[in-house]
Amino acid sequence: MDLLIPDFGLLIFQVVAFTILLFVLGKFAWKPILSGLKEREQTIESALLSAEQAKNEMQALQADNQKLLAEARAERDALLKDAISAANAIKEEAREETSKITARMIEDAKAAIETEKKAALTDVKNQVAMLSLEITEKLLRKQLADQKGQRELIDSYVKDLNLN
Repeated sequence: MDLLIPDFGLLIFQVVAFTILLFVLGKFAWKPILSGLKEREQTIESALLSAEQAKNEMQALQADNQKLLAEARAERDALLKDAISAANAIKEEAREETSKITARMIEDAKAAIETEKKAALTDVKNQVAMLSLEITEKLLRKQLADQKGQRELIDSYVKDLNLN
């Protein structure tokens, strides 16, 4: 059992050696180790801050991108709306112009038909007048061919004149 319980001299030697080791480590090793740990901690902390800033910047850029995309979509929609309304206006203007041209053509056609109708009626009247003159001339020649017929015709005209 003596081996389990250390001797008093050995115990004092171990305490003195441990104290010297602590003193040497405290004087030469603790400061560089602690400064290295502190430096490492600061490096990690600055890296985390940089990562957080990069994340925030990325979120801000994404928000800006979303805003720009929304503005671009709104502008596209406005341009499409303007283009559609312009196309509809052009179509409506073309319809109105076509209607005006069609109405003008119909009026011109009606006027031309009326002119042709009047010309045809005038021509028919002239032909009827010519035929009437020819018929009258033939009738008068036939009636005036004999002397007695001439005398009767003249007498009837004179009677008609006296009555009027």
